Amino acid sequence: MDRPIYLDNNATTPLAPAVAEKMSGLLSAYGNPSSAHSLGRAAAEIVAGARLSVAKLLGASRPDEIVFTSGGTESDNWAIRGALAATPGKAHIITTRVEHEAVRKLCESLENEGLARVSRLDVDGGGLLDLQQLTDAIEDDTALVSVMMANNETGVIFPIKQIAEIVHSRSAALLHVDGVNAAGKIAIDVRHLGVDLFSVSAHKFHGPKGIGALYIRGGVELSSFHVGGGQENGRRAGTEAVHQIAGAGVAADLASDLSGIDAIRSRRDKLERAILDSIPQTSVNGTRDPAGRLPNTSNISFEGLNGEMILHMLDEAGICVSTGSACHAGSQGVSPVLAAMNVPFAAAMGSIRFSFGRFNSDSDVDAVMGVLPDIIGRLRAMAG
Repeated sequence: MDRPIYLDNNATTPLAPAVAEKMSGLLSAYGNPSSAHSLGRAAAEIVAGARLSVAKLLGASRPDEIVFTSGGTESDNWAIRGALAATPGKAHIITTRVEHEAVRKLCESLENEGLARVSRLDVDGGGLLDLQQLTDAIEDDTALVSVMMANNETGVIFPIKQIAEIVHSRSAALLHVDGVNAAGKIAIDVRHLGVDLFSVSAHKFHGPKGIGALYIRGGVELSSFHVGGGQENGRRAGTEAVHQIAGAGVAADLASDLSGIDAIRSRRDKLERAILDSIPQTSVNGTRDPAGRLPNTSNISFEGLNGEMILHMLDEAGICVSTGSACHAGSQGVSPVLAAMNVPFAAAMGSIRFSFGRFNSDSDVDAVMGVLPDIIGRLRAMAG
C-alpha cells in the first residue's frame, strides 16, 4: 500500500493543501497584530479576514462574535466557566451523558469542587435525547445548558434548534453547543439555531491544530478566560498566532462548501452496508436514520471481539481507524458514550469508528473490505 488509508477524520483531519500554502507563506511574517506600524496592520488584516471566514462558516451576525482560542477544549471550558461567572447566584448546569471529555470532565470537576450542580440528560439506544427530560431538568437557578451538536463517536446529531427553543422559553439560561465535530460536515447557522455560545476547532475541518474559536452571541457577556493584554477585543489576552488563524480562515472557507458531502456520505454508506452484509455479528451504534447521523461517521460493533485488537490489525494493514474518541484512546473499558446508550458490553468492547473526510476515495472503502473480513475471521477463530 503506497499510503495509509486514513478513516479517523473525527479525531483530526489532514491539513488541506491550500491551508498549508497559506500558513507556510506567513511563517516569516512577524508583525504583531496589536502593533500600529505597517507590519502590525498587515497582520491585523489577516486576522480580521480569517475571523470573517469563521463567522460565515457559522452563520454569525458579525465577525466580532468570533473569538479565536487554542481549540475546542478551551472554547468549551471558557463557555462553561464563563456562563457560571456571568450568572452569579445560579450554579446549575444541564448537560448530557454523551458529551466530549472537554465538557463531561469539566462538569465533573466543577461538581466535585462544589462550584456547580449538574443534571445529565440520558440518551436512548440510538443515542437520541428525550427533550421532555430537558424540559423537566430546567430550574430557576439553571445557568447553562451545554450540549453537543453531533456526537464525535457515533455521529448522532442533536436537534439544537428545538433544544434552544425549550431552553430560552423556560429560562434565562445560556445555551452552549459543542460544535467541534459538526463544523464542515453539516450546515451550521447559529442565528437560525438560536444558540448563545458555539465551539469549533480548525483541525476538525482540515485546518491546523492549536487554533479554534468560540462564537459568543452579541449581548452575551463572558469574563475573560485569559487575562493580560487587550487582544481579541479584550476577551482573550495573548498575542494572536497569525499563521494558525490564517490557516483556520482558509479551512473555514473550504468547510463552508458542502458540495462534496454527498460523496462522503455515499462512501460511508457503502462501507457500512458492506460490513453489515458480509461480516456476521455486527451492528451500527447510533440511530438508524441516515439523516440523524453525521454523513461521514459510522460506529460499528464487532460482537465478542476487542476493538483495540481490530484497530491494531487494521493499522498493520495500513488503515487508520479509532475505537472512539481520540481523547478517550488508551483507556481500557467501555466508551462512556456507548455505556450511556446501553450498548451490551460484548458489543461495546468491539466497537470501531470509521470517519471519512474530504480526501478519501471509493478505493479506500474497497481496501478496507479487502482486509477487514479476514481480520475479523482470524480474531474470532482465536477467540474460539
